Amino acid sequence: MTSLLSPTASLSADEARRIALRAQGFLGAPDRRGGVRGMLRHLGAVQLDTISVLARSHELIAYARLGAVGRAAVEDAYWTGSHAFEYWSHAACILPIEEWPHFAFRRRAYRDRPQWHHDLPDGTYDAVIKQLRAEGPLTATELGGAKNGGEWWDWSASKVAVERALMYGEVVCTERRGWKRVYDLAERAVPDAVRHDDLDDTECLRRLVRLAGQSLGVGTRADIADYHRLKGEQVEAVIAESGLVPVEVEGWSKPAWADPEALASTPRGRHRTTLLSPFDSLVWDRPRTERIFGFTHRLEAYVPKPKRIHGYFAMPLLAGGRLLGRVDPAREGKTLVARQVSLESRKAAAPMARALVEAAEWVGCTDVRLERVGTPDLRTALTAELARLT
Repeated sequence: MTSLLSPTASLSADEARRIALRAQGFLGAPDRRGGVRGMLRHLGAVQLDTISVLARSHELIAYARLGAVGRAAVEDAYWTGSHAFEYWSHAACILPIEEWPHFAFRRRAYRDRPQWHHDLPDGTYDAVIKQLRAEGPLTATELGGAKNGGEWWDWSASKVAVERALMYGEVVCTERRGWKRVYDLAERAVPDAVRHDDLDDTECLRRLVRLAGQSLGVGTRADIADYHRLKGEQVEAVIAESGLVPVEVEGWSKPAWADPEALASTPRGRHRTTLLSPFDSLVWDRPRTERIFGFTHRLEAYVPKPKRIHGYFAMPLLAGGRLLGRVDPAREGKTLVARQVSLESRKAAAPMARALVEAAEWVGCTDVRLERVGTPDLRTALTAELARLT
């Protein structure tokens, strides 16, 4: 890497890839002292999703970086106490509580929003707030019912009201019960020191752009905007004052910016071998994933089954700092079933076998069974590696 004293630092494609891996917690020894909470602060956002295969995505993200951390410890880190909150960032995410003030710009935008998909009957919003104030933390069902009886988006008036209150910042999710949100008033759940909207939009955006740059290590404007789903023009307006520095990356057609600390030392250390959730922040931005890793990946859970190429919840395999394949996993009792496996080459068989065995142990499975594997020779190689490990 060139010195930061130069007008614009230059990075090779390989240096950019390694910087990104280190920034995301996949290169070098993981910092286990901070546990899952430390990981959350480091990433800045952990995406939530309803799909649960081996585990839910927010559990898989911690596992991928820290190894076989207890699943109860993951839940505790995200929802116990007042150190994190759920809000809209890259998507629905868990965020460090200290970033509450920096999402004031988004809460203001929601409050000023003229149109909503769901209509809200007069008095419903105030009634929900009054009920929470009187009764304490409640689920949408306890507030009067989550749905009207139709499809999943056919929300009841009370569900619409409490979700809108969450967007406004008047209500927060304090825990999950069977994946149902439990809501409480922000004034009770969010520490007074951070529960304010004092920062103007520019200050909020400058902070989130800097955080995105730190979490990515290096990225284009589009990469940085995507991390917390900012608009390109919002990033452009503040990036010069964000503390990030411009860099040129070999093979990247667009200008890029980097965290200066990421450029201060050469990324070194042990690479993690693991399976990644499709919602992991290392790969959630598909164009960036293709640019950095030369790996095309799509979530096919919502694709009709006959049209799927790699499976319902195909998880990329990360090994040696590369994406070397993918597997669509499932659980049948004590067996982890690899329903469909594709590998870039025979060399990927050993790390895939290791990743499958480690994941099986983490979720309490004692066996691994292969179903579909890309080609007969890859199946033979993967079968042999699994036999060696079990």
